[in-house]
Amino acid sequence: MKPTIFIDGREGTTGLQIDARLQGRIDIQQIFIPDELRKDTAARKERLNAADIVFLCLPDQAAQEAVALIDNPNTKVIDASTAHRTAPGWVYGFPELTPDRREELRQATRVANPGCHATGFLAIVVPLIQAGVLPASEVVACHSLTGYSGGGKGMIAEYENASRPNYLNAPRIYGLGLNHKHIPEMLAQSGLTQKPLFTPIVDDYYAGMAVSVMLHSGQLKFSAEDIRNIIAEYYEGEHFISVPQFGGDETLASPGFVESNAFVGTNNMEILTFGDTEQMLITARFDNLGKGASGAAVQNMNIMLGLDERS
Repeated sequence: MKPTIFIDGREGTTGLQIDARLQGRIDIQQIFIPDELRKDTAARKERLNAADIVFLCLPDQAAQEAVALIDNPNTKVIDASTAHRTAPGWVYGFPELTPDRREELRQATRVANPGCHATGFLAIVVPLIQAGVLPASEVVACHSLTGYSGGGKGMIAEYENASRPNYLNAPRIYGLGLNHKHIPEMLAQSGLTQKPLFTPIVDDYYAGMAVSVMLHSGQLKFSAEDIRNIIAEYYEGEHFISVPQFGGDETLASPGFVESNAFVGTNNMEILTFGDTEQMLITARFDNLGKGASGAAVQNMNIMLGLDERS
């Protein structure tokens, strides 16, 4: 019998992307809810408890309320909101992040899908901390460039409005209070003891992101090429994460420029390292709607159901 899947919040950006990635899959069966019953608690509860896997693509409070409606112990949940990313009893759904993470996901009933900015940051920082080359006490500087689709339907409509204001034609730095909602999961999953200096930037393109961490020789006694090799070894054999040769331009569309939309429509991530013996720039680029959201969610679903995670 095919596993059953229900997307609660299917009409949102992440929900639509998950649905699109599940189209054509013959190894699962989706449960749908009529549009007129989308906000009917009883109808939603029935479907939440009938599914083998539930995707929650909802605002935080609504995601918490949805979890409270589930009383079937066999229903597994993947929450794409921020609500449960640091909650006890929830597995953080980044399969490649630690050696035992996939096994944790196989046994999990509650999985918190990572935030997009956090995904890039952790992909860079965790291998260095695990290898003992980056002290957990360091204050790490990070900036993250993303397309406007990460802001959801409201921001998409704002950017795609033909009469939009001129200020939307330029990159915009936000999170100016230096307390972005992804920081708690960055701390919890990395093991850092100090908040990173994190600056997110949204720009006038639909999807794709580049998350960059800058380090120097005063923080770790390794060259940029050494750091590239440490990260490459950590992710050796992974399906979705690649680490090109140090400083090489072979994967860049234009030498000397890192474009952030290279992997749109995929679940792939590439980690690039540039610099010398004193300073280094490490950039993870991927689709904010792929490895940063719906792609990661479907990958987690496949692992939880014992399916090929590349499906």
